[in-house]
Amino acid sequence: MSKNAELVRIFVSIGDLLDLIGEERFKPEAYRRAARSLESLGEDIQKVSDRGGLDDIPGVGEAIAEKIREYLGTGKIAYYDRLRAQVPPGLLTLMQIPGVGPKTTRRFWIELQVEEPRGLSQAIAEGRLTGMPGFGPRKIEILTEGLKGLGAAPGGAGERHPVVVAWELAERVASDLRRAAPVKELVIAGSLRRARETIGDIDLLATSSEPEKVFDAFSHLDGIREVRLRGETKETVLFDPGIQIDLRVVAPESYGAALQYFTGSKDHNIRLRTLARDRGLKINEYGVMRGDTRIAGLTEEEVYAALDLPFIPAEIRENRGEIEAALERRVPPLVELPQVTCDLHLHWEDPAKELPGPWIDAAHALGLRHLGVVLPESDGAREMARGLRTRWREADPRSTVGLLVGLERPEGTGPVLPEGFDYLALAAGPGDPPPIEPPGPVPLFVGHLPPPGQEPRHRWIAWAQREKVGLELTPDPTAEGLDSGDAQRVVAGEGRLFVTSAARRPAELHRIELAVRLARRGWVPPGAVGNTRDPGTPSASPAARRRPRARRGRAPGTRRS
Repeated sequence: MSKNAELVRIFVSIGDLLDLIGEERFKPEAYRRAARSLESLGEDIQKVSDRGGLDDIPGVGEAIAEKIREYLGTGKIAYYDRLRAQVPPGLLTLMQIPGVGPKTTRRFWIELQVEEPRGLSQAIAEGRLTGMPGFGPRKIEILTEGLKGLGAAPGGAGERHPVVVAWELAERVASDLRRAAPVKELVIAGSLRRARETIGDIDLLATSSEPEKVFDAFSHLDGIREVRLRGETKETVLFDPGIQIDLRVVAPESYGAALQYFTGSKDHNIRLRTLARDRGLKINEYGVMRGDTRIAGLTEEEVYAALDLPFIPAEIRENRGEIEAALERRVPPLVELPQVTCDLHLHWEDPAKELPGPWIDAAHALGLRHLGVVLPESDGAREMARGLRTRWREADPRSTVGLLVGLERPEGTGPVLPEGFDYLALAAGPGDPPPIEPPGPVPLFVGHLPPPGQEPRHRWIAWAQREKVGLELTPDPTAEGLDSGDAQRVVAGEGRLFVTSAARRPAELHRIELAVRLARRGWVPPGAVGNTRDPGTPSASPAARRRPRARRGRAPGTRRS
C-alpha cells in the first residue's frame, strides 16, 4: 500500500473513531476531508512534503500536516494510536456491516452496551432493538443478514473500485432500467459523475410518476446479488461484481436540485449551502427555497443561477477553488467529447482476421474522424501496417473514418520512423526517459507510465513536458495512466495530453468518453488536448514527421512553442 493510500485509511479511521467517542461533528469531518484530498492527490505525499507543499492540499491545516510529517518520519501517528486505545476493537468490526456507520455503532455502544458482533447478535435475539428509533423490522433484518456475512467478501463497506469498472456497470444498469421502467429522466450521479478515480458505490437518479414500478423493475434486473434496502424514494441493491448501487426516484420538478445534491461532492455542497444562507436562501435536494417559496430546482443551471453562480461542471465540484472561480466568472471551458476528433491508441487484437467494420461503426457513433491503431515494434510490424490499411479500404471505401497506424516503442525513440507509420508512441519504462535528437522522430505521446508513487513516473512526466511530447490519459488511471491531479499539473505546466480509450475491442471504444471526463476533472481545456485537432491525411514521408534541426544560436534544451 502506498503512503498516500495508508494515510487515507488512517484519516478515515480517525474520523470514525472521533465519531465513536462522541467528538463534535467538525473534527471528524476535517479528517475525512483531508482523506478525500489525499485520495485524489495524484502525487506522492513524500514529494509534496519535501517541497513544503502540505499546506497547499485542500483540507490539510497545520495540525493534520504535522501528523502527515510524523507518519512520513516514523510510520505511525501517535494520536491515531491513542484514539484506538479508547475504543473497543469489536466496534470497528461492527462498522463492516453494510449500512452501519460510526454513529449507529455508537448507539449500539452507548444505548445497548454492545461492543462487538456477538453482542449485537444477542441484543437482536433478545428483542432489545425492537422499538428503538430508526430500527424497524426491515432494518433489524438487514443487520441480521449483515452479521451472518460479516467479513465476507466483495461488496463490503469501504471497498473501492476502478472508475472504468463502475462506469461500465452503471451504463449497463441505466440502459437496462430505461427499457424496463417508466422513467422520464435517468442519470448517473455521485462520485462516478464527478469521475473520481476510484468509486465506492454508484448513485443513480430517476424521475417518475410511478416510483413503485421503477423500484420493482430495478429489483429484478440481471446481475443483482441482493436487495439491501427499499424505501419510498430510495432502493439499495448489490450488483456483481460486488458494487452497491443506490437508486433514488424524485419528482420531476426537483430533478435539477436532486441531481446537484446527489452529485456532490459533500464539501462542494456545504459551501453552496453557506452561500445560500448568506443570501437568505435554503438549498437541499428538493430545490432552492426563499422562506416557504421554491424558486429553483427544475435544472442544475437554475440551482446555480439562484446563487448568482454560472453552471459549474460536475467533474470539478470538489471545493478546490471551483466556487471561487465561479464567483469571479473565471471557470474555464473544459474539453468535451464532441471536440475530440480521433482516438490514437487502439490495440487491435487480431487485425489479420478481425474485420474493421465494427471499429468504423463505433467511431461513427462517437463522432470520431480518425482511429489510430498502435502496433508494437517488431520485424513484421511494417507488413502488418500495410495489411491494416488494405483491409480498412476494402471494408468501407466510402467511410469518413480514416485509419492512422502508430508504432509503439519501449522507451527508446530510434533514429527514424519506418515507412508506413504515421506517428511514434512510447511505452514508458522503469528507467530514465530517452534523449531526443534530430533528425529522429518526436514521439506523439507517451503512455504506460510507472505506477503512482514511483520516482520514474515523475521523471517521465517532467520529460514529456520539457520535450513537448504528449501524455496519454486513459480511462483507467488506477492502472498505469495519469489521474486527474496529474492532468491538472501537466496543463498548468503548459504540457499536452492525449485522451484515449486504450480499446482492444470495438465495444471498448466508448471508453474515450470516460477519459474525457477524467480530463475535465483535471480542469483541462480543449486546447491542451492534442487529439481535439484533426490529424489530417497521413504523410507518406518519414522526414515530414521528424523533429526539425535546432537553429543556430538557440539555447540548448529550448523548444519552439
